[in-house]
Amino acid sequence: MKQDKILEKDLYLPIQRYFLKQGFEVYGEVNDCDLAAVKAEELILVELKLRLNVDLLIQAAKRQRYTEQVYIAIPKPSYSLRSKKWKDLCYLVKRLELGLIIVSFRQGKGYAEMKMEPASFDRGKSMKQSKKKRDRILAEIAGRSGDHNVGGVNKTKIMTAYKERCIHIACCLERKGQLSPKILREMGTGDKTLSILNKNYYGWFKRVERGTYTLSETGKKGLLMHEALSEYYYTKIED
Repeated sequence: MKQDKILEKDLYLPIQRYFLKQGFEVYGEVNDCDLAAVKAEELILVELKLRLNVDLLIQAAKRQRYTEQVYIAIPKPSYSLRSKKWKDLCYLVKRLELGLIIVSFRQGKGYAEMKMEPASFDRGKSMKQSKKKRDRILAEIAGRSGDHNVGGVNKTKIMTAYKERCIHIACCLERKGQLSPKILREMGTGDKTLSILNKNYYGWFKRVERGTYTLSETGKKGLLMHEALSEYYYTKIED
């Protein structure tokens, strides 16, 4: 069965077989629920869709008013299940405390595969695991002098804390001439000054001799492209 010819109803029988093997009674279209499976007091609801989209997630989230055991079921995607796209979708499903079933078709027959069981999402644990990324966000904010970017833009150069440090160093060199990393740090360019000078990512700096740097022609042109920030740092230098 080709992917483009799969219908939502084609997902039903493979999933029905899966839950029947688990000892459930299975029923289709029960009070607007695509599939309902019951065993004793346990109730499972499954929503079927050809694609994992917002409408499906909303529908499944509403079913959580009736039971904690809510699954979404989709055909196996054509893209890799190791891709970032798939991992991000799985994270969202997990975050919503839903289960996930995918159905693959081979030689005209469908096979249901359980990818994720419904489970409580531990937000505290998730935040603890992401502490380093949170710290990087806060460090980036702390390293900026202000809001110099417009959120939501694409294919536009972003003013980062790193680039601001480069502009600050360049302004110091432009106003004061050749300087050492130590003097630059005393002027407030930060602990990463030496690393920035050595890396010279933008090609703005030139080492005159050991421990002494000056501004390159590329650096001078770079400052002209960032006049507002340059004026801000010139004022700090004079102060």
